[in-house]
Amino acid sequence: MKSFLIRPALALALAAGLAACGGGDKAEFTVSGAVYNLAYEGLQLTNNGGDTITIAPPAKAGDQVNFSFPGKLEYGDTYNVQVSKQPAHQSCGLTGNYPVNADTAGRLAAINIPFACSINTQPIGGKVSGLTVAGLQLANGSTGGVVTLDKDATAYTFPLPVAYNQTYGVTVLKNPDGLSCSVSNPAGTMGDVAITNIDVACVPRT
Repeated sequence: MKSFLIRPALALALAAGLAACGGGDKAEFTVSGAVYNLAYEGLQLTNNGGDTITIAPPAKAGDQVNFSFPGKLEYGDTYNVQVSKQPAHQSCGLTGNYPVNADTAGRLAAINIPFACSINTQPIGGKVSGLTVAGLQLANGSTGGVVTLDKDATAYTFPLPVAYNQTYGVTVLKNPDGLSCSVSNPAGTMGDVAITNIDVACVPRT
């Protein structure tokens, strides 16, 4: 009598196990993540080259922005999240502590990819004329660095670039012996391109 009861029970258990393994709904995975330090509009991310989303900066500066792609993945599907368009005035990429943006769904319990953005910087400099003696020193404000020019130099660039929307101001920190140097276009606010017209002209000192 017991054998007739055990066999149907085993069959039901086996059917339930098969349904759990593949007979039921398949697991779905969401490709999600966060963006840090986003300050300007225009950032776009794409998954596998087709699923694209636009990320807006947070309402409060400095907050992270969470994102999720609308398309779902099944176990074993691959994903590859890339920056398809950079925001204005910034460059975004994977954070240094999570350099993986492509993998297989299901290998990890959740897909969470962090990106970080930084404000773009540009160099500043210009042409030099009349520098017949070494020793000219130029300074960019109090934190922008100092550049020292050799004799007969015809151009210069500061070693420290300037971030977008930051001001700069170039002055002569030290004149060379026997020369008096002046700066044209010395100050401004950094835009999206390098500044190359902060020219310096030196003449004999009288």
